[in-house]
Amino acid sequence: MATEKKSRAWTAILYPESLPENWREILDETHLQWVESPLHDRDLNADGEQKKAHIHVLVMWDGPVTYSCAEKLFHGALNGTVPQACASARGLVRYMVHLDNPEKVQYDVKEIKAHGGADIDELLKPTRAYTQQTLKEMTWFIVENKVTEYVDFAMYCMTENEAWFDVLTLHNTLYIKELIKSMRYK
Repeated sequence: MATEKKSRAWTAILYPESLPENWREILDETHLQWVESPLHDRDLNADGEQKKAHIHVLVMWDGPVTYSCAEKLFHGALNGTVPQACASARGLVRYMVHLDNPEKVQYDVKEIKAHGGADIDELLKPTRAYTQQTLKEMTWFIVENKVTEYVDFAMYCMTENEAWFDVLTLHNTLYIKELIKSMRYK
């Protein structure tokens, strides 16, 4: 006898015209952590045609639940698509705005909505590979622009390149400070 698939995180696509009016309340009443993407109303198919507007939703349980349980919520209560087990909540939340897919339409991170205590900042933390690539870009920028003051670089990141500011302030300050100091005394 085959066992039913279980996961702690499930996702589905919701189409605005099919949703009950109180769909957010339905999810909130579960008291689960859940995340909704911005409305994806500019995505394109491989042939260049616009996709139907949709919302990605991620629901996270404290322990593994069966497909049937997720299906009852997503498909039954919300009229959504068939749920999919989510192997990486972090990967899905980053996908909600196409952070790691520059070839796709980029959506605003600020439009991701967290519910039930879901921690968006934790889920959006950059991957190690992304951080390493960004540090290389930052290093070239500092060298090419002869940056010699940390405050100038921090202000540039804060006002001109928010993604760099996140990498700068998340455990990479020492490297950048030493790089800038070496530029000053070179």
